Amino acid sequence: MNVLKKIPALLLIFTAAAILISSCKSTVPEVSEEDSEYFIPKEPVSRLIAADGTRDADTLYKFFISHCKKNKLKAKAIAKLYIEECRTEGINSDVAFIQMCHETNFLQYGNLVKKQWNNFCGLGAINAENPGLKFKTMRDGVRAHVQHLHAYGTTADVTLINAVIDPRYKYVNPRGKAPDIYGLTGTWAADTGYSDKLDKFLAELEKF
Repeated sequence: MNVLKKIPALLLIFTAAAILISSCKSTVPEVSEEDSEYFIPKEPVSRLIAADGTRDADTLYKFFISHCKKNKLKAKAIAKLYIEECRTEGINSDVAFIQMCHETNFLQYGNLVKKQWNNFCGLGAINAENPGLKFKTMRDGVRAHVQHLHAYGTTADVTLINAVIDPRYKYVNPRGKAPDIYGLTGTWAADTGYSDKLDKFLAELEKF
């Protein structure tokens, strides 16, 4: 009987506590991730060819292994080479690196170009008679790729810093025909979806 008498009092206490907790919650403003002082927004990746890359070598490497767990050591070394060579020539290292990933199927190749040729962008790969150019070192292959992008992304008044080792640099006419990745469709590659594929990879890279 005594227990039953205590129930209304207990209910009153629980109700008051619930109201107090509710009122406390309402006084704390909800802070979105973007409004938090600790939130660091991901820097967008430019689609321009003659632009600064935004991701460092380690981030490019992480993007690579998210797609392919093979060739890890080579991918890590190449990421650093792209950062260095692109910085020298004022070319977007984000674009150059993801184009390498696309052109080589993440260094797995499988088409005309062979992996031992250090050809990272399909330079000169036309048919069985012209399967692609060969370079002595990885740096040479990366440099030739960056130089070819330079020809596409800059006008004739912008000269290269390093000596030309891309045999096809002189054939890009007019210079600057593709200031961004969207101009590479129908120029660099005949594939009508070429630029969209690069854009998809860059969108992924933005999340890293």
